[in-house]
Amino acid sequence: MFSGKTEELIRRLRRAVIARQSVEIYKPSVDVRYGDQDVVSHDANRLSCTPVDSAMNILLLYRGAQVVGLDEAQFFDDGVVQVCRELSAQGVRVVVAGLDMDYLGRPFGPMPALMAIADDVLKVHAICMDCGQEASFSYRMAKEENLVHLGAKNHYKPLCRACFNRRQGRLHPDHP
Repeated sequence: MFSGKTEELIRRLRRAVIARQSVEIYKPSVDVRYGDQDVVSHDANRLSCTPVDSAMNILLLYRGAQVVGLDEAQFFDDGVVQVCRELSAQGVRVVVAGLDMDYLGRPFGPMPALMAIADDVLKVHAICMDCGQEASFSYRMAKEENLVHLGAKNHYKPLCRACFNRRQGRLHPDHP
């Protein structure tokens, strides 16, 4: 979280529009944090999108765009992998943004499978809010134990591996 994933997705899709390519954007309908019909970065940059209840609905709604963007892919069902394969087989460039790990540091939803079939993977990092190093983990400050807990800055904070492990009770002797 807070690493710029959605910002990067928006940047790539805007570049496709500048290149006069047709673009469609989808997100899971469960993500209503900043609006139900927009993909929105934490910096409030936004693009209109189509929310879907199931990944397979993307194929039903797809209107032939050259580029398809998917945001918050970790919240899609496992069918999103097949959707990406089918679109790619049709020559569509598919750009996906999502968290690779959940709040416990485990692989998140379909993301490992999506990363495995991707032609290119860009892993962006936030800044650790405890020590200032590069952060790869999303530490949940809220006491909610459900896997999916939509929240913003008051619910999660990015941490580096050492700080995440320290907060999880797994001490790292060489880190403050």
